[in-house]
Amino acid sequence: MEHTDDTDSETLLDCIVIGAGPGGLQACIHLGRYNFRVLLFHTPGGRTGYAKHIENYLGLRVVSGPELLETGLAQAKSFGVAIENAKVDHVTIKDGIFEVQAGGKTRRSRFVIAASGAKETLASFKNLHRFFGNFYFTCMICDGYRTTGKKLLVIDRTANGVRMSIAMKRMYTPDVTFLSHGFSPAPVYKTLLEDEGIGLVEGRPEELLGETVLEGVRLADGRIIPCEVILGWGGISLNDDYLEDLPVERDPDGFKILTKGSGESSIPGLFVLGALRHGHSQAIISAGQGAEAAIEISTRIVEI
Repeated sequence: MEHTDDTDSETLLDCIVIGAGPGGLQACIHLGRYNFRVLLFHTPGGRTGYAKHIENYLGLRVVSGPELLETGLAQAKSFGVAIENAKVDHVTIKDGIFEVQAGGKTRRSRFVIAASGAKETLASFKNLHRFFGNFYFTCMICDGYRTTGKKLLVIDRTANGVRMSIAMKRMYTPDVTFLSHGFSPAPVYKTLLEDEGIGLVEGRPEELLGETVLEGVRLADGRIIPCEVILGWGGISLNDDYLEDLPVERDPDGFKILTKGSGESSIPGLFVLGALRHGHSQAIISAGQGAEAAIEISTRIVEI
């Protein structure tokens, strides 16, 4: 069964999904197969789209982020999910129904799934983008495996880099150096590094060296640290401005959104997936969250 495109502003949809990452797409695939009226808002540029090697996704030996998303979009569309390339501006609730403003229109829905992810915040090192995703990584859980047996430089602005350096050595490679960016680690951390046989360099990195292969890092004082791969610091900012009018409960830092087991937030009917949600965030985890949220929504719609 394939739905006609009846997602005008007067139609009450079953679910609106915001974000076409692994979580949002998996939710759409499940909901579409339930023959519900589903509208997906998709704006390209999410973090998964920059992933060059996803190797821990069940059933896929290795896949790039763009390949995974392209396949997911086609699957969702094949099950009758309407897809609109528009940025969501606001989500509000009126008389128990969600109103989603995007592209100059307001759509109404019984449920909303927020799966819009986050934006990566990278260091401003010269040539970083030349090596990002192949030789420069920001997530040990996602990409630590790709440093196995290589000469690794861990760069961090906090003592957390000491813990990361130790973890990387114990799991991936014996050749680890920690570059403390703009601070001097406390004596206890220096002792930890020494006990683990991890080199310590203090300084400010400015440039990544090499053409097609990473060769090292040049510091502000001219010193060069040879390396083959880097685990560098990085942060994220959430793509959740459209939720600012809703009093959704967040973690103690006021950052990520707290959810119940099924992914429902403190606002009934609003489900949250992936990077927006408190907890671990990976493609395979987000996809599972999307399936779980969709199943929960289906039971409520048919009142099982």
